Amino acid sequence: MKTISKIENLFAVINETADLLAQECNITYIEALAETGENLFQQSILQEDLSEVTSKSLKRKYESVTLGSYDREELRKAFQLAILKGLKDGAHPNHQMTPDTIGLFLGYLVSKFVGKQNKLSILDPAVGTGNLLTTILNYLTIDEVDSYGVEVDDLLIRLAYITANLQEHPVQFFNQDSLERLFIDPVDLVVCDLPVGYYPNDLEAAKYELKADEGHSYSHHLFMEQSIKHIKEDGYLFFVVPNSLFETKEAPKLNEYLRKAAIIQGFIKLPLSLFKDERHGKSILILQKKGEKATQPKQAILAELPKFSNKEAMNSIMKQIDKWFSENK
Repeated sequence: MKTISKIENLFAVINETADLLAQECNITYIEALAETGENLFQQSILQEDLSEVTSKSLKRKYESVTLGSYDREELRKAFQLAILKGLKDGAHPNHQMTPDTIGLFLGYLVSKFVGKQNKLSILDPAVGTGNLLTTILNYLTIDEVDSYGVEVDDLLIRLAYITANLQEHPVQFFNQDSLERLFIDPVDLVVCDLPVGYYPNDLEAAKYELKADEGHSYSHHLFMEQSIKHIKEDGYLFFVVPNSLFETKEAPKLNEYLRKAAIIQGFIKLPLSLFKDERHGKSILILQKKGEKATQPKQAILAELPKFSNKEAMNSIMKQIDKWFSENK
């Protein structure tokens, strides 16, 4: 007989209570998820005017779980499963969550580049539901991490705030357009699954070097420039980018800007099997902002990842990456 895992058990409680709140309050599942997550964190039913039957049912379900018995990854994964269910209902492409395998691989890369540090500051300028940021935070073994997340979507940032609270990560969130002025001091590290597409605010885009000469500018190019502005000299940036990043008509301008502002440390193609359509394939671009300590590697990390399920091929890639670090860092 199959035993129910802790993650499945917690997901069941989150899912059932979200369903109850969605029906009772006449809201969408994803909105109800934010409500039930807040209830779980506050250990109290915060909604008023619920029927007695719903209140009792919610109370019974909440009391069946003890949050303190879960580690951060279990909490993240259970809440992530519920968010994935909610986002399936008419989700916008930029509301898609970064797959766990990418988040974990990015966590590995970040830890290799930052090395043994006691303190680190990290920014995700398109934090979404906070899944990528908290996956990386859970991977790192650094004593003190100051984290910042920026997101324009009210609901997504509320979910990010709740999931960070449940995992006890003290992230500072900013609900704003990331391409407008940010009130965040320069950080040591930027991670971002870049929102791909056109930025509609031509007035704001005009302030950027990477603005398009005509028509709307690429939002992912502007996000890269904004990130480089908000990182300290010698700091590292990890972007999930379209495979075609350096093949568009705006690519020459991007190349010129990056040559001036940063050093390319790596470009790693992700397995196409992760994406429904090969045209939407993505890669990880690793940059280092130019500064006194920034050094050009003999050769950037250039790799094409096999399927993450192919352990033998993945081990071979990891050995190559480890060898690159021993020779370059």
